[in-house]
Amino acid sequence: MPSEPENTPFPTPEATQADSHSVIEVRGARENNLAGISLDIPKRRLTVFTGVSGSGKSSLVFGTIAAESRRLINETYTAFLQSFMPSTGRPDVDVLNNLSAAIIVDQERMGANSRSTVGTFTDAYTMLRIVFSRLSTPYVGTSSAFSFNAAEGMCARCEGMGEISDVDLDELLDVELSLNEGAVKAPGFQVGSWYWQVLAHSGLYDPDRKLKEYSEQEWYDLVHKPLTKIKVDAPGSPSNVSYEGLLVKVRRVYLAKDREKMQPQLRAFVDRAVVYAACPECGGSRLSEAARTATVAGRTIAECSGMQLTDLADFLRDIDDPSVAPLLANLRGTLESLVEIGLGYLSLDRPAGTLSGGEAQRVKMVRHLGSSLTDVTYVFDEPTAGLHPHDIARMIELLRRLRDKGNTVLVVEHKPEVIAAADHVVDLGPGAGTDGGRLCYAGDVEGLRASETLTGRHLGYRARLRTDVRRPTGQLEIRGARLHNLKDVDVDVPLGVLTVVTGVAGSGKSSLIHGSVAGREGVVVADQSPIRGSRRSNPATYTGLLAPIRTAFAKANGVPASLFSANSEGACGNCNGLGLVYTDLAMMAGVATVCEECEGRRFTPEVLTYTLRGRNISEVLEMSVGEAGAFFTSGQPRTLLRRLDDVGLSYLRLGQPLNTLSGGERQRLKLAISMAEDSATYVLDEPTTGLHLADVEQLLALLDRLVDDGNSVLVIEHHQAVMAHADHLIDLGPGGGHDGGRVLFTGPPAELVAHGDSPTARHLREYAGGRPA
Repeated sequence: MPSEPENTPFPTPEATQADSHSVIEVRGARENNLAGISLDIPKRRLTVFTGVSGSGKSSLVFGTIAAESRRLINETYTAFLQSFMPSTGRPDVDVLNNLSAAIIVDQERMGANSRSTVGTFTDAYTMLRIVFSRLSTPYVGTSSAFSFNAAEGMCARCEGMGEISDVDLDELLDVELSLNEGAVKAPGFQVGSWYWQVLAHSGLYDPDRKLKEYSEQEWYDLVHKPLTKIKVDAPGSPSNVSYEGLLVKVRRVYLAKDREKMQPQLRAFVDRAVVYAACPECGGSRLSEAARTATVAGRTIAECSGMQLTDLADFLRDIDDPSVAPLLANLRGTLESLVEIGLGYLSLDRPAGTLSGGEAQRVKMVRHLGSSLTDVTYVFDEPTAGLHPHDIARMIELLRRLRDKGNTVLVVEHKPEVIAAADHVVDLGPGAGTDGGRLCYAGDVEGLRASETLTGRHLGYRARLRTDVRRPTGQLEIRGARLHNLKDVDVDVPLGVLTVVTGVAGSGKSSLIHGSVAGREGVVVADQSPIRGSRRSNPATYTGLLAPIRTAFAKANGVPASLFSANSEGACGNCNGLGLVYTDLAMMAGVATVCEECEGRRFTPEVLTYTLRGRNISEVLEMSVGEAGAFFTSGQPRTLLRRLDDVGLSYLRLGQPLNTLSGGERQRLKLAISMAEDSATYVLDEPTTGLHLADVEQLLALLDRLVDDGNSVLVIEHHQAVMAHADHLIDLGPGGGHDGGRVLFTGPPAELVAHGDSPTARHLREYAGGRPA
């Protein structure tokens, strides 16, 4: 490992005032694993931050620079207004000078609010509504008359949702049982519960008779009766209570809730019992009859919203009316920006919550491309995530456009194409976790190549084009796939090999694999859905590793296993097992301090007296995965720890809060759990997301090991190293949206490089150094 170079030179006291404001000065940054690093970051330049996952990139860029900028902006508001804002403490850093306002464009998925769409988020639908309010035939009214979020514009049947929900009564009730026997299967209605008592003691039907024997009136009263007051003769209950039919109550109490905020048991019930269908009144358009029938140039607003953005942009170019000319120009500009950024395959009515992290980040980016603001700091988190190499060049050009307007652009990125385009590179490392958090290099790209850091050595890395491909042991047949933009696709997925599905964004990769392979027997999918973690969640709890550890402690000490849970009996009473005490300071940022009772160890003193081979439970949870692997040498813990080590997470502490992990770390944690399943076919969705070039080598070795052990691995991926390493490629395209959805090539990568002419073929050929001899 190369020695750590000196930090970049600090400005001398003789530097002019202009020079002193040309850099962001960072001194003594210690947020998370940062080891008190100091550096200068040039302003009004494109700076790329590199390093392995967990090296401290996000802690420096997001947790220190961007966080302090936002905190300082919030402090300009009155204490009253600040009390309504999220409260954040000052980052752990000695000095941060010359900050400008930071705009964070991250990969956090857009809210799951079903009323939010690509059109509403970008304001494109708002502009389209105004165009229709001025030009539509017949005239309907103001722009709100075309809004599915306004009373005058929404469909009355579905209230602007575009779909209606129905409950499968077979999942709600077992008609072969009586109420006293537990006929109600919905959570919260178990025999003896309050909800059950209201039903059973209502006097409207016999709780001892099987439901299939109920009369038509009794069935109506049990299931459909609207809210009414009845007298309930139940022990210890009020004599008069509100009664409503079971289906009415379930709709009101459960279905009105945000699914993402439900308890797991309730969420599972809703997913099982509720069936959604397009609203029969509006056909899914969400709009009132007047709004969905008025036209401009022969098209309704619902038809325009459902168009692919490239087609909508073409349609609007033919509309020429002076009364809306400036508005149309803005709308066309927004659509062209979405197309330019590689999202032309989307439509305005696409629900925002269905976008991937990369798509969401690019949609957010569009809001800033036309801004007149300058001298702003834009912060991006892997803006090329989910992008085919064909689209990366366009993303780089957009980043440069933001820079050339006089802005500071900070990008956390692993792709060598983006690193090569940087004006300045900051490389953190040399490793991850406690082995990271130090400044390894700061300077230009050529200096990075010569630096002998891990990133510098791998910047020119090229995976060898596989020519000795494995022979398939069978195949998965896909016939007539038509999901989304797929055009009646027939393709055979070989088994027993490493297969990579590729193609430009929107070409139909996910539709093909998730729509036709996921869900089959023996298939386990590790997709891009986020890991949800709280301050109490950690790798030990998330992977299920804590359960056998607690059992081992209980057996060794002859006490209950619940004592060794910081969320149960063994928790410190002062901090409730968090190890930290959070103090609310009203209008000022809250403060987290280490608990004085347990000194951050989370458990009571009594629990810490119990040991397993000389270590107490707190000491075990402070172990890294690698240390724990040497401590637990057999059984289930050893199996789980080996999987975590296989995906490069040996440095993680078992008790490290899950919400402190980087995106790459969370992705690999989920991958490790999926690969622990007893299955023969693994489907992975862009597993290189968040991985350093050096980590990609380790991932390829892991995929090889899975295949060599007799499994089949199917990967949706854009990374050329993974394509080159595959036994078999399935290339979709040629474009996105309705320009995609066709299979362009199936076969070994060397054959695609030799004879292919798709965007994938051209980029893989360039990556591999030309056509094979």
